[in-house]
Amino acid sequence: MKKSKSYDAVAEARKIKEELSIKYWGHPDQLLKDLKAVRKRYSQRLKTAK
Repeated sequence: MKKSKSYDAVAEARKIKEELSIKYWGHPDQLLKDLKAVRKRYSQRLKTAK
């Protein structure tokens, strides 16, 4: 007895994972650059929340 879901979070996570793997495949320098930018943005957000 399966109910239809209005939103499937697992399917959405798989879709995002697939898109990112395609984007960064063979481009580890771009991955590191993007991660560094996210770390910086996240740390600024934490500082303003305190």
